[in-house]
Amino acid sequence: MNTLESYEKKQLESLSSGKSHPSFSAGDTIKVHLKIKEGEKERIQVFEGVCIAKKNAGLNSSFTVRKISYGEGIERVLPLFSPQIDKIELVKSGSVRRSKLYYLRERSGKSARIAEKNIFNKIDNEDVKVNKQEQLNTNLQNKSDGTKNNQTKETTASQQSKNEETNTSEKVSQSKPEDQKT
Repeated sequence: MNTLESYEKKQLESLSSGKSHPSFSAGDTIKVHLKIKEGEKERIQVFEGVCIAKKNAGLNSSFTVRKISYGEGIERVLPLFSPQIDKIELVKSGSVRRSKLYYLRERSGKSARIAEKNIFNKIDNEDVKVNKQEQLNTNLQNKSDGTKNNQTKETTASQQSKNEETNTSEKVSQSKPEDQKT
C-alpha cells in the first residue's frame, strides 16, 4: 500500500467516524439531511428523492439524487463522505436492473415510477425448511389434541343442550296459569 492509499484510508476513517450510512443503491428513495449555513445560523434541510447513480471511488465516492420540485427536475450530486451530510435515511428500496438510471430524466409521471423491492425473497431456503417442519410438528400436535378436544366439546355441547331444554320447559310451565281449572 503506497502513501496515497494509506492517507485516503486515514481520511475515510476520520470522516466516517460517528456516522453510519445505510447501504443503498440506484433506484432507492432516500432522505439526505444536509447542514446548511445561513450567515451565522446553521440548520438541517432534508432533500428527498430517488438515487439515480452511485459512484464508488473510495474517498471520492458520490451519489446523485433526483427529485421533482414544482414540476422541475432537480438533481444533486453529493459526496458520500461530505461533512455537510448529517445523516441519510432509506425510505424505500427500489427494484431496478441498472446501476445508472439516467433514463428517468426524460420521463415524468407514472412512467417514472420504480417498483419496490420484494424483501421476502431474501429469506434463506434453510430457514424456510426449518419453519415448515416446525409448523408441521405443531399441526400434528394440534390434530392429536384436537381429537381429544372434539370429544370433550361434544359432551359439553350435549350437556348444554339438555340444560337449555330443561330451562325452556320450566319457563313454559311457569307461564301457564294454574288457577284456571274450569
